[in-house]
Order: sequence, then C-alpha cells, then structure tokens
Amino acid sequence: MKRFTTLAAAFLLLFSSARADEGMWLLHMLQRINEASMQEAGLRLSAQDIYDINNASLKDAIVRLNGGSCTSEVISSQGLVLTNHHCAYGAIQSFSTPENDYLTDGFWAKAKDQEMHIDDFFVSFLVRIDDVTERVLAQVNDDMQEGERAAAVANELKTIQGEYMSANPDYTYDMKSMYYGNEFYVFTYQDYNDIRLVAAPPESVGKYGGDTDNWMWPRHTGDFSMIRIYADADNNPAGYSVDNVPYTPKRHLKISMAGVDEGDFTMIMGYPGSTDRFLSSWGVQQAIDLYNPSVVECRDVKLKTMKSHMDADKAVRIKYAAKYAQTANYWKYYIGQTKGLKRLEVQAQKRKLEALFARWVNEDAERTALYGEALDLIADYYASTDATVRGEVYAREAGLLGSDIVLFGLRAGFRGDGLWAEDAETVEGTKAVMQELADSHFKDYDMETDRELFVNMLTKYRDDIDPALWPSQFKVVQNKYKGDFGAYASKIYNKSPLRSAEAFAAFLENPKQKTFDNDLAIAMSKSIYERYSQ
Repeated sequence: MKRFTTLAAAFLLLFSSARADEGMWLLHMLQRINEASMQEAGLRLSAQDIYDINNASLKDAIVRLNGGSCTSEVISSQGLVLTNHHCAYGAIQSFSTPENDYLTDGFWAKAKDQEMHIDDFFVSFLVRIDDVTERVLAQVNDDMQEGERAAAVANELKTIQGEYMSANPDYTYDMKSMYYGNEFYVFTYQDYNDIRLVAAPPESVGKYGGDTDNWMWPRHTGDFSMIRIYADADNNPAGYSVDNVPYTPKRHLKISMAGVDEGDFTMIMGYPGSTDRFLSSWGVQQAIDLYNPSVVECRDVKLKTMKSHMDADKAVRIKYAAKYAQTANYWKYYIGQTKGLKRLEVQAQKRKLEALFARWVNEDAERTALYGEALDLIADYYASTDATVRGEVYAREAGLLGSDIVLFGLRAGFRGDGLWAEDAETVEGTKAVMQELADSHFKDYDMETDRELFVNMLTKYRDDIDPALWPSQFKVVQNKYKGDFGAYASKIYNKSPLRSAEAFAAFLENPKQKTFDNDLAIAMSKSIYERYSQ
C-alpha cells in the first residue's frame, strides 16, 4: 500500500502521483473538490484529517513563519519546529559575532536553557478560512471603473476585518484576494511570539552550493534549522519570559524512517507567495525584455558592492550576511525565470491561449460585447508601460532599496513632523517611534559599506535611466555637485543626523526642524519615493 509523505506545510495544497494528476487548492476546498481523486491516487487521510476547524488536524502541525515569509512544521510534542536554514538565517546572524560566529560554525542548544529567544520572530497557526466573496462582490458592479471597484473592495474588506477583530481580538486576520480579485477569503491565525533558536547547521551545510545552487533542482544543501515555540503556563501566546514553557501542539508531524518508493502519493502543504501564472503574452515579453533584466542588473551591483566590504572585514560580513542573502535570492530567481520563460517558449504558449480566447469571444455576440476589447486593452497597457517599467524597477531596486540610508531617510521623513508638534506627548511619542526605527536600522549597519552602496546604486540609476524619469533630487546632484554622487554622499555621511546611531540620538535630544528639512538624505529619499509612486 502506498505510504503518505508530508513534505512541507500551508494553506495551499498541491499533490501529484505517478499518474501526474496535480493541482493547487485552498485547504477548505478539498472535501468539495478533490478528496476522492486524491484518495484514489493514494492518500490515506480524509479531507477532515487535513483541515478541521473543530478538531486537531494536519493544519495544526503546519505553521506560518513571520507573517508568511516561510513555512515550518511542528515535529514534537514540545513545540519543536523544523524550518529552512535560510528562513532562520537572519536570526542566526543576529546572534553571531566575530568571536561567536554561529553562521560559520552552526549552533546547537544541548538543553532548553541554552535556546536563544529571537526578537521579532513569530509563528502563526491557521485557525480557519472563511469565504467572504459573495459579501465583497455585492459592493461592486460592472459599471465601476477599476479604481472605484478597488476602493469598494478595500472598504468592505476593512469592515469585515474590523468585525472579526471585535468578535475575537486574540486572533489576527488576513484578508486575501484570490484569482485577481474574483474571490476573497478571511484567514484567521493565532500568533505565538516567544520563539527560540534551537539548532542550525554551519553555512557549509545549510548554504552548500550558495547562490549557484539556489532555485536549482536537485539541490544538495542541508537547508534546515530548528526553533521552538514557547507559551505561558496555560499554553497560550505570551511575550518572552523565563517562566514560559514549551508549547504543547494540538498535532505534530511524526517523521517516518521508512523512506519512500517510486509512485508513492506525495502531498505538499505550504504558505507560498504570489504567482504570475496568468500573465499575458505581453506581460511575459515585458518580463523577459525589461523587468527581469533590470532587477538583475541592479542587484548585481549591490551584491558586488556588499561582497567587497564583507570579504575585507569579518564584522561587516556578519552584519550584512542576511542582507546579502536576501538580495541574492531574487537576483538568482529572475535570472532563472528568464531562462525558463525562453526555454519553454512561454510567450508563444500564451499567444495560443489568447488566440483561443479571441475565437471563443467572437463566436457569440454577447461575449463579444463583454470581452471583445479585453486583449486590446491588455496589449495597450503593456505598450504604455514598456517605456517606464525600467524606471520603476530602478526607483525601487537602486533607489529605495539600494542603500540603507535611503529607506531610513524615507521612514524618518514621513514621521518627523511629530517632532515639531505643540504638545509634549506627541513630541515624545514621535521620538520613541523614531528611536525604534533607528535601533532597527543601525543594528546591522556599516557606514562605509552604505556610503559605497549609495554612490554605486544611484550612479547606476542615473546612468541607465532616461532623465525624464529621474527623481527630482538627481537634478540637484547634476547642477550643484557636477553629477558626482560621491560628493553628494560626502555631505550626507559627514554631516547628516542619519549617518550614525550616535548622530541620530544627538539629533533626537534636541531636534531642529531646519536641520531635518534641509537634510540631503531625506531629500533624496523623498524624491525617489515620489518618482516611484507616480
């Protein structure tokens, strides 16, 4: 009899067998849509064994990590959780120092009192999924413009979320749109935020193959780490405390040592990201020619700049390890996606589908009236955005995300007005918020690395993009600094209150609005954001 193997976990489920039946579904749909076919393929569980809102089920062994960045699995009765090495990479890095380099050497807690609490880490258990499509779509009609429709949908989802939160404020609620705004669901979660690092292999195991092997299969890396969920004495979520105890799960996975055989039923549960599976042929072409290469080019410069500093200084290597890995992840992804789109001739396949759609539309007068312009509208959209898509990518990748000081300047700039408020409570509250921003920003920051990132990324932005699409502050650099971003950067990294933790703390002690309003880092940040938002 075929064995059942759980490989990962989440609210979307995909299964396949030797017959190559496959698909992806929301968990609450299984019983209605495909329980029988899955069991015929070898599944030995019922749909209720997988998803049950009243009793323990497989969904209770599968957790969402940090709001959806990763999927993890509870594998013991004492809250032990298995996840990927790269999912805990930032946590491992946060505990590492040149003297105790857990990234390089790995970490293994030999007793529970050696497990280390991870700041800002949390796991979420799925409680239930509710379909609110009918209620949301009752607020829209075919005569609405897209902006009107989006606003009506957003307002109704906000109302629904408020109702859920009022009914039970102990849970968190994600309002999700599926199938490009045609279906809507409420995902209810229970969050636990006392999470502790238990084990991580050395990078030589956990990142074996590095960027070369990333997004490639088969992979040969030991991409795993372990964390543990802690709860209060009643097994409820609680903030970190030495009095907390290991969480007792409703259900945990049991790891089989029996192995698998050819043709065994395989099911994957997990929390995937978004998909562009329904992209049109014009969208595929834009991705191949413009969007993907722009991301890769910007990130290539960023990676090389970071690596030069990381190779020269072990402390910088540790500080920037997670940033480097995050940047490299989708740098490699878009390289591979472009190759795959070309190799599989996806654009040609899309054109065939669009031709079939056009034929189907034209066979019926009513369909022609409803959908006759659809393909032309899509084509016109991509034709109109081809000229600006590179500028948008560069504004994000080389601008907002290019160097840390730009994003910090944007966040500080948006919150700074509270520093000049008339009431002391608002001023002190703003200072506290901005100090939290600064603590997060400077935790893994090196001034010289960031200075070179600022210069290299913005120079590339200026050189590669049509001046008509430049942020307004680029003209200041061109006119006042003779186009030299290095000279502009010298003013920032020598004088800006955003240049260091000490300088920013001194500014908050005695904030001057003139200093803030004239700050070159904030001015650059705001101008890039304004360009990106257009």
